[in-house]
Amino acid sequence: MAAFDTTRPAYGAAPVAGHVKGFMSKLIAQVIAWNDARVTRKALNSLTDRELDDIGLVRGDIDVVATGR
Repeated sequence: MAAFDTTRPAYGAAPVAGHVKGFMSKLIAQVIAWNDARVTRKALNSLTDRELDDIGLVRGDIDVVATGR
């Protein structure tokens, strides 16, 4: 006679679901970061050289500031 333990959770699908969830979370975070950098870059590019100088930036600094590197 065989006995089956039906009280244990099935572990086969759980790790896969965790990986998919982790991948989706990272993907969404990257899209949000990209959009934030795009908006910042657009706002800074709309400023004049004088306005950039007032906040201590030059045109070459815009990409660095927008990406946070």
